[in-house]
Amino acid sequence: MNLLTAFIHRPVGTTLLTVAIMLAGSLGYVLLPVSPLPQIDFPTIQVTANLPGASPETMASAVATPLERQFGRIAGISEMSSTSNLGITQITLQFELNRDINAAARDVQAAINAARGRLPPNLPQNPTYRKINPADAPIMILALTSETYSKGEMYDAASTILQQKLSQVKGVGMVFVGGGAPPGVRIDVNPTIMNHFGVGLADVRTAVANANANRPKGQVADATRSWSIAANDQLLTAEEYRPLIVAYRNGAPVRLADVAHLSDSVEDLRNAGLCDGEPSIMVIVYRQPGANIIETVDRLRAALPQLDAQIPDDINLIVPLDRTLTIRASLYEVQITLIISVLLVILVVFLFLRTWRTTLIPSVAVPASLVGTFGVMYLAGYSLDNLSLMALAIATGFVVDDAIVVIENISRHLEDGMAPLAAATRGAREIGFTVLSISISLIAVFIPILLMSGIVGRLFREFAVTLSVAIMVSMAISLTTTPMMCAYMLKEKGRESHGKLFAISEWAFNFVVGLYARSLGWVLNHQRATMLVTLSTIGFTIYLYVIVPKGFFPQQDTGRLMGNLLADQATSFQAMSFQTKRFADAVMQDPAVHGVTVFTGGKSGAMNAARMFITLTPLEERRMRADDVLARLRKNLSGMAGATLYMSAYQELRIGGRVSSTQYQYTLRGDNLNDLTIWGPKLRDAMRKLPALADVNSDQQNGGLASALQFDRVAAARLGITMQQIDDTLYDAFGQRMVSTMYRPLNQYHVILEVEPRFWQDPDALRHVYVKGQNGAKVPLSTLYHYRPGSTPIAVNHSGQFPSVTISFNLAPGFSLGDAVEQIHGLTDEL
Repeated sequence: MNLLTAFIHRPVGTTLLTVAIMLAGSLGYVLLPVSPLPQIDFPTIQVTANLPGASPETMASAVATPLERQFGRIAGISEMSSTSNLGITQITLQFELNRDINAAARDVQAAINAARGRLPPNLPQNPTYRKINPADAPIMILALTSETYSKGEMYDAASTILQQKLSQVKGVGMVFVGGGAPPGVRIDVNPTIMNHFGVGLADVRTAVANANANRPKGQVADATRSWSIAANDQLLTAEEYRPLIVAYRNGAPVRLADVAHLSDSVEDLRNAGLCDGEPSIMVIVYRQPGANIIETVDRLRAALPQLDAQIPDDINLIVPLDRTLTIRASLYEVQITLIISVLLVILVVFLFLRTWRTTLIPSVAVPASLVGTFGVMYLAGYSLDNLSLMALAIATGFVVDDAIVVIENISRHLEDGMAPLAAATRGAREIGFTVLSISISLIAVFIPILLMSGIVGRLFREFAVTLSVAIMVSMAISLTTTPMMCAYMLKEKGRESHGKLFAISEWAFNFVVGLYARSLGWVLNHQRATMLVTLSTIGFTIYLYVIVPKGFFPQQDTGRLMGNLLADQATSFQAMSFQTKRFADAVMQDPAVHGVTVFTGGKSGAMNAARMFITLTPLEERRMRADDVLARLRKNLSGMAGATLYMSAYQELRIGGRVSSTQYQYTLRGDNLNDLTIWGPKLRDAMRKLPALADVNSDQQNGGLASALQFDRVAAARLGITMQQIDDTLYDAFGQRMVSTMYRPLNQYHVILEVEPRFWQDPDALRHVYVKGQNGAKVPLSTLYHYRPGSTPIAVNHSGQFPSVTISFNLAPGFSLGDAVEQIHGLTDEL
């Protein structure tokens, strides 16, 4: 123990050491990142492939399956799922916790390259990947509104300026622009007039593609000068396309304007977005897995003024959702709790010690131990989050114990008449091993937590290490700084004067000591009763453990709700757009709702679905938890027909990579899609009857309407018509086909070919479409097929390369996750 004596006899060095610990901890506190929870994100990558016009079944079989077979060979994948909608497939790859996301991204790119030979040759571009978790909530949403600019122009500003610049911000995984489509020239042909002139859709497509070019043209030069060759080979507006000649009939030209309506519009008409009831374009920002939310949002906020200056003045840029506001508020509350804990500990110490000199010693030891912990946290790569700060708040009670034990032992020698320096030296020597053993025994409690694996281990490891470090720092300060302060601040017995407060409190202190002595004597005289109470307490504790609700993580109130609006699978975009506005307006009527952002159509998924982000007012204004607001919204919206809004309170801890309309998911997987078609609805309907579940819904969407065309291949071959021609004609007429590209300095835009809207709103319009046969003869498609109404999937889902059905649900009020799991297991055993 000579080392401890050296600290007592060198007060300047010990003081400087303590100050150095506090300075290092203060610097670590400033540098520590801020986050809601410890870093527990699974490395997740989303792969996207587009084939405009392709059915979900085609996307699943021709695009998703080849990619999934290659991805299945990548090491470290813990979960793989995919969703195929009309023209788009999205595959989510979730890796093990210890997998480096950058190395995983390289493996994913190599797998995409290997699968390219098995993918359809007409893919407009190679599949792309993003380092994001699609199930994660956006960290920020920007909304663009304007009274003078069209939605296409606002979308152009968002995609050309905001999306590009925001994607470059460190920590951003993906920037999605929704609620609109890029500008484009739309050619809406009239098949009736075309048939009158004998012009086919292929003629229009070829004429437009040939009339718009952007190829190298070279230059000319003489001995002294050179001239670059420029030409008007590009057509950039609808007005320039109108005079194009698509055919000659009876020696007269048939121009494009004769057979079609041309307009400067957007590439995709089937999309809509609302922000607080106003039509708007949304810029939705997602972070990379592992990126710090606070730092990423701070970088985004810093870039916004410059980006706002680059878009037109008549476009308003607002921030309807900032995920960090509630995070900052919750961390502020935890920090206040930590400060209050320290003050309460010091106050209790003063009430019992009743001298300011003695109280000052733990008043230095406790903050020094806690502040010094921040430095170790920074070196360990931890963050200031709810769990680490909670560990420090709990550690306040532990770290003061070491100082109290040392002070008590030194005070005992002072009361025996020893000098302060001698008492401190002897007391520290006697108590040193005790303090060491106490600290090690406390740290040993957290060894099982440190050895836990998986998501639970990653979640609580930072908590355990922070608490252990605080105990170790407290032990060091209690064996060095505390005895040194006792040696130079405490006085010998009889030399320290006490004030009136000490005299007044002496009676109360003696009363408490006497009460404890009498109660202790009673307990020792009634040993059987004491043992019976002890055993009863143990038994009652076990009983409470059995009956208490069990779950994975406490429900959080983050001030945000997420919703999926689902309508009937046969719902058109026009009807869905109406329902989207109707439900958004209804949600906005709730007094606890601050803002609503919603979008549907486009690349967001199926046409019968809309995604909604709901921001609640601050907790002190609404005076009710998010779950209570959620229950009230469910009740108010339950009577609205036409669609169903599934909502859940957003949680910071999210596991899995599936986008869900609720908080929990149960996946049914099989190798036969027909079996899932039978058992998926049965399981969903049975789960809806379970009392522990609410908002039960399934991602199985195989009931969309289909215009099933059974072609007579023999008749088609006799007329010289191939299935390729038929598919191309249907795509030209009803697929919003991109037939040409217009190159601008900042972006590329497309020319869209489709029949006029009145011809794609009814399956009977197919009879107006003709296809070119032998010798240029126009053959009505209606002579080649039999029309049979039917159903078709509007989404095909895979889990681990196999067809799957995912049933999502929330917990009913009063039930825990353990209750839900128990009821689901009992149900599946019955089925």
